[in-house]
Amino acid sequence: MRRLPLLVLAAPVLLSPVLAGCTATSFSYISKTYVGLPSQVVTIGCKEPYEVYDNRQQRRVLIVSNALREVTGCNLNDLRIDPDPAGTRTSRFRTAARAYLDETVREDCTITGETVFDPLKSEFAYSCSAPVEKRGTKVPRLPGRRPGLQAQ
Repeated sequence: MRRLPLLVLAAPVLLSPVLAGCTATSFSYISKTYVGLPSQVVTIGCKEPYEVYDNRQQRRVLIVSNALREVTGCNLNDLRIDPDPAGTRTSRFRTAARAYLDETVREDCTITGETVFDPLKSEFAYSCSAPVEKRGTKVPRLPGRRPGLQAQ
């Protein structure tokens, strides 16, 4: 029987707290920043829906994608696979953030930064000339876009 060095066997055990720390940190941040905020859906490109969580007081939006779309790209309906969906990931997420700001009547706002948490989640910081709304202020929301559900 061939023996593997102890370090090779222990590497997954030793690395798991390091990797878990990164995931736990982003999970903790996302939970604190976006807890209790309703999701909205913005659609770009070829009917690609992205969930959006908007923290208007901190002027940050979290854009969440779908795992299947990130693997197949935009051509899921055509039954062919994009050569490199990861290559367009940054522009698609940024386009979704921009579309969301435009559709919620904040065309004058500019995106000032991006944080990629993982391949399915990115956060965008934005700035606007208008002052930050007070909590509880009635703000424009996107209409619900849940396929298969009828508006009542």
